[in-house]
Amino acid sequence: MRREPEGPPQPRPVRKSGAGAFGLSTTRRAAVFAIVVCALALSVAVPLRTYLTQRSEVRIQQERAQELREQVADLEARKAQLSDPAQVQAEARRRLRYVMPGETPYIVQLPGDELRQQGGAPAPAPAPQQAWYQQLWSSVLGR
Repeated sequence: MRREPEGPPQPRPVRKSGAGAFGLSTTRRAAVFAIVVCALALSVAVPLRTYLTQRSEVRIQQERAQELREQVADLEARKAQLSDPAQVQAEARRRLRYVMPGETPYIVQLPGDELRQQGGAPAPAPAPQQAWYQQLWSSVLGR
């Protein structure tokens, strides 16, 4: 074995107090760590927001699709009902007031039926005709 000559001891580099890895102080390491954590949080936040938004949109579209399926089922049931000629005839009699040849139609009108058919409130009773200045004075007095 070959030994190197012993000489004066080599001076070691002096470390500054408080300097850690990469020659940074504890405060600077904490700041770098905080920046890295913020960068990671921001890089995760955007895709997470997109994921949650798309997830809610998918749920809304699924609900809409279910409503449309129910509507299609209702319409198919109605179509099956209307394929029966007796049902078509009953609808024509009820909604369109059709009458078969040889039948005598009767329509019974009760008081208030006109209002229900028109869908409005009764018309106000016509006020007695007065001159315009008398109508103005009556409106001022509140009559």
